[in-house]
Amino acid sequence: MINSMLFQLKEKEPGHVVLVMRRVFIVPTRPGLAFSGLLLVMLIGSINYTLGLGFALTFFTAACAVADMVMTAKNLAMLRLVPGRAQPVFSGQEAQFELHVHNDTMRDRYAILLGFLHDGEPRHAVDVPSAASAKVTLSAATEGRGWLAAPRVRLMTRFPLGLFRSWSYWQPDLRVLVYPAPETDAPPLPMSGAASEDGHGTVGLDNFAGIRSYQPGDPMRQLAWRHIARVDPSIGGQLVTKHFEGGAVADILLDFAALPPSLDVEMRLARLTRWVLEAEARALPYALRVGGRELGPGLGDAHRAACLQALALYGEDAP
Repeated sequence: MINSMLFQLKEKEPGHVVLVMRRVFIVPTRPGLAFSGLLLVMLIGSINYTLGLGFALTFFTAACAVADMVMTAKNLAMLRLVPGRAQPVFSGQEAQFELHVHNDTMRDRYAILLGFLHDGEPRHAVDVPSAASAKVTLSAATEGRGWLAAPRVRLMTRFPLGLFRSWSYWQPDLRVLVYPAPETDAPPLPMSGAASEDGHGTVGLDNFAGIRSYQPGDPMRQLAWRHIARVDPSIGGQLVTKHFEGGAVADILLDFAALPPSLDVEMRLARLTRWVLEAEARALPYALRVGGRELGPGLGDAHRAACLQALALYGEDAP
């Protein structure tokens, strides 16, 4: 029965999950076992010497242990668990899984420990007041790229006396997208047909048309430094940018198939990842062609995320 229940708990549990009493397990701790031995010694001594007060103390202490067992189980039961968010990371970084613990009852919950099952003993402790919630962020190592599902979570408590240990399992329906790790020593961006680093190229950048007010995203190399130096910022001077006819820069095409065939798939993806980040940092519009997908020229967080996702899921089925 327990094995079949644990097998079912390995499956993803979408939505909110309530820890009903049948999902909560409880066993004595080492101090609890020692306490049981002490009760046995007290009972034998009371019987041997016919001590009325000894019997009273023994049964009172045993009743406290039973009350602790009930309170320990109830400290975990009826909590409502909700998966939160998980931001994409690069391979090799720690994935951060956000989890929410809701207490819909009128009983405060103390010393709730949470952790991934493969990490051993849970270490993240939270207190959840009545009719309130708590947020916990658990970390998991990443290897490779693609979707990484959140590992199984174990919740545990020993509150209030520590004589018993109560625990439960949860498999949150949560995953994080792992991007390829960018290449450390990648060659320069493929600048054919695009502007060079000094702002000159083959798409009209040599045709100076004047200056205009600085706009977020304008390359730093196109700032009109001489004009800026003549204006005192304390009297309302603003940053201005050189304006060229024919557009800003040519679009850069990052093509998976154009990379050297001597590189394996993962090295190609790592190089493209580095180029995406570099193009974004230099505000150079870029397009990406990988795995039969082609993302048009663009800039910004949305375009960057779409390109990195295409690289992370290369060769995998769509999620």
